Amino acid sequence: MEDEQVEPTPPAPEPGPVVSGAAYGLLFVLGVVYGVVAGLQHAWQPAGVAPLVPVLLAAALFGLLYGAGRLMGTKLAPFVTGSGWMLASLAFSVMRPEGDLVVAADASGYWYLGCGALAMVAAVLLTPSSGSWLLRERPLGRSSIGFSDGNPA
Repeated sequence: MEDEQVEPTPPAPEPGPVVSGAAYGLLFVLGVVYGVVAGLQHAWQPAGVAPLVPVLLAAALFGLLYGAGRLMGTKLAPFVTGSGWMLASLAFSVMRPEGDLVVAADASGYWYLGCGALAMVAAVLLTPSSGSWLLRERPLGRSSIGFSDGNPA
């Protein structure tokens, strides 16, 4: 029986800037939607229990942000998604002229905002980095610092 030689498949082409920009835009919208839904649900808690729901919402936020970072392969993805969440959450915590608040200044509101901010920072820090764009090796003649062969231009 002959050994069949399998040719390796070429790597998939990287998406263009328009596709990447659209993906980050959708991640921002996803963060806003999650912030609206979680902001409306954060105050629900079982009777006599410490604010458990805000902590669970923050854990879900961490999963969302970390997953976005792993799928996109950058630290920018959890930051953009978390920025959408933060925008919606902070907009809900501003008092309106009528005196209405969605995220009230009580224990569950503080736990929601605090744990969510910690989840955002943790997701950005724990997402693996693809490396610095300054330190990537470039083809000859295309250096990012102005040197083509190692000598000053």
